[in-house]
Order: sequence, then structure tokens, then C-alpha cells
Amino acid sequence: MTERPNILVVCGRNKKRSRTAEHIFKNDPRFNIRSAGLSQKSNTKISENDLNWADLVFVMETGQRAKIWGLYRHLELPKIEILNIADDYKFMDEELVEILTDRINDTLKTAYKF
Repeated sequence: MTERPNILVVCGRNKKRSRTAEHIFKNDPRFNIRSAGLSQKSNTKISENDLNWADLVFVMETGQRAKIWGLYRHLELPKIEILNIADDYKFMDEELVEILTDRINDTLKTAYKF
């Protein structure tokens, strides 16, 4: 990984979950972060450039990881971690912020020694 790794957070439409994650971690000095969605209706649709940029990808659901693997199997993909967060929240929902903060920080501490 690079000195300040690049983290991509992905959800369905990049309207609530991944945008919230990008928003709450955008000034974190440990890493760079951006968000994208898998749907054609996404605010920012995932691209090969995003995946080539990323050292680590977080998805919200198991099916999203499978979709990335299927769509981009021709790329050397970064590690993809599943956060298991259902699409039950609004952008910046207090509970969503807490869950994202805990799960992303826990994964980075245990798996990546951040």
C-alpha cells in the first residue's frame, strides 16, 4: 500500500451510504477517500479509474462485491471488504455515521494496522 492509502467506498447509487462515508472521513489524515455507486443512476458511477486508484474498497453488501468482481474481472482488483450495512438510512443519518465510523475504523485497525 502507498504511504497514505486510497480508499474507495461503494454502495448502490452513491446517494446515502457511500457518500456519508466519504463525507465523514474526507479529512482523515490516515488515507484518501472517495465514493461511488454501482447503479447507472449513481451520483458518481464506479469506474475503472476508481478501482485502479484504490488500495482498498469497502462495499455495503455482499452482492456489491460480486458485481464489482463480475464487471471488472479483467482488472487486478484491490482487496474488497464488506461492511454489511443495509440501505435503511438517509444521507448523514446519525446511526449510519456511527456504524460506518465503527466498522471502517475496526477493519482498518484489525486488518490494516491503521
